[in-house]
Amino acid sequence: MSARDRLSDALYGAGWATVKKLPEPVAVRLGRAIADLAWKRRGQGVRRLESNYARVVPDASPERLAELSRAGMRSYLRYWMESFRLPAWSPERIANGIDIQDIHRVTDGMAAGKGVVLALPHLANWDLAGAWATTGLGIPFTTVAERLKPETLYDRFVAYREGLGMEVLPHNGASAFGTLARRLRDGGLVCLVADRDLSASGVEVEFFGETARMPAGPALLAQHTGALLLPATLWYDDSPVMRGRVHPAVPVPESGTRAEKTSVMTQALADAFATGIADHPEDWHMLQRLWLKDLDPARDPGQDTREGTP
Repeated sequence: MSARDRLSDALYGAGWATVKKLPEPVAVRLGRAIADLAWKRRGQGVRRLESNYARVVPDASPERLAELSRAGMRSYLRYWMESFRLPAWSPERIANGIDIQDIHRVTDGMAAGKGVVLALPHLANWDLAGAWATTGLGIPFTTVAERLKPETLYDRFVAYREGLGMEVLPHNGASAFGTLARRLRDGGLVCLVADRDLSASGVEVEFFGETARMPAGPALLAQHTGALLLPATLWYDDSPVMRGRVHPAVPVPESGTRAEKTSVMTQALADAFATGIADHPEDWHMLQRLWLKDLDPARDPGQDTREGTP
């Protein structure tokens, strides 16, 4: 394990061990202080966040983009402070920490005996939403986790999410897909973060006027199993309560090849995500490259692509 990997593992371990013991007001102030410090330093992640916000709010002035990126870093650190503290939250604290509009779309689908695929972008705190589903709604669900380096850090994340009541599968292609499909055919719930896929299997979509790739998995699972595909978006306001909305189901097209149906359904997910992100851009924690122009200099020779993915 490299020195950098050991440092990353130690920092996350310290966060879970220490931050969860802090009084909540102290943790909130600490998160804001770290966010403001990172924003002032203007590292790669902050610059990329601001660049991404420029797509979401194309008429924003430089001053407005700076305001957005500062608010975005505060939202991002709120996510981390909450996540470090979630294992110590009581079921009552979790239940009181979230308010989801139109959650009946999930519960009605489950009651009808259908599996449900809930697809979300990197908005606000999806781990809190997951903890609320398992504790407040009493609905266990399955998700996938991309393998992180070092392996010990990946193990920490898996243990953390399993401790919140989630079944976590490693992101390893066909094996994970088959398990997810079985859970859905049994009438289960699958939750997937689905606004970024840089692999060759990613589906190209129009997203805020430019081309990006998003994963095919949610649409393919709905086609293979007959499960309901529901987009969801989350956001913070000025209260300690996170808000959210479950959007109308994405239907499977009646005609077309599997690839054509997948493309149409994934575009519909992208459109729902864009609605939530446009309403609350500061809560979209996308500190990485997303649009293809940022990934391939041949698509936009004027684009600086020297920045690495954090």
